[in-house]
Amino acid sequence: MPNPGTALADEPATTPLLAPRTIRREIWIVLALSLGASAIWSIVSIVGTLTEPGGLADSVQSMNSAKAEAERPWYDLARQLVSLALAMAPVALALHFLSLDRGNPFRAIGLDLRRPGFDLLSGVGLAACIGIPGLGLYFAARALGLNATIDAANLNDVWWAVPILVLAALKNAVVEEVIGVGYLVTRLRQLAWRAPAIIATHALLRGTYHLYQGFGGFVGNMVMGAVFALFYLRWKRTGPLVVAHTVLDIAAFVGYLLVAPHVTWL
Repeated sequence: MPNPGTALADEPATTPLLAPRTIRREIWIVLALSLGASAIWSIVSIVGTLTEPGGLADSVQSMNSAKAEAERPWYDLARQLVSLALAMAPVALALHFLSLDRGNPFRAIGLDLRRPGFDLLSGVGLAACIGIPGLGLYFAARALGLNATIDAANLNDVWWAVPILVLAALKNAVVEEVIGVGYLVTRLRQLAWRAPAIIATHALLRGTYHLYQGFGGFVGNMVMGAVFALFYLRWKRTGPLVVAHTVLDIAAFVGYLLVAPHVTWL
């Protein structure tokens, strides 16, 4: 058997135990409850933005917003935590489906502790490679009027703002990498899809559910999706992808919270 770390695997992971029709139906269900639904809403959102006065150039997209009035911080915190917890339901569903024919789903997608050093170091490396060019693309797209302004942290002045933003970053990473890469790529390989088609499909999906940010966000996330899908096809591990995505979002969310009040260019 060839070493999966030395060549990009183009063949199905193993002979599927589920019928192709069942796998396709399962994919549609999982995506309809998670990233696919986000992609549809993102398309609706950008159509609305493009047809309103000012268009993308004057648009502001808020993320990580307060969920209650500033006078009720504990209620806000409770709603934040419940929202984060419920977002894990589609992840649990995807892992459950994988367990039906893959055995231990965490091991199957490389989200375990077998290679902690590799996961951490390669994740940080991926974050650096994606994050620095991505920041440049964001500012370039904004200057050209092709991207909305992103308000990455719109919380009230509360003591738990940073911990919630860190948890939000981890939530985004787990949802997107487990479902969009680990689950989806595994199932597409079982359907005998070739590597270029898998990479293109995942890149398009990731770009589309970020389309609400504008065309800069769409292109940047397509590139990120292609890189992440290629990485997974080669090394079969989502651990580094979760690390990289978490680092990127923590830098974006917490960095914005700390820097935005003191500058005008954000």
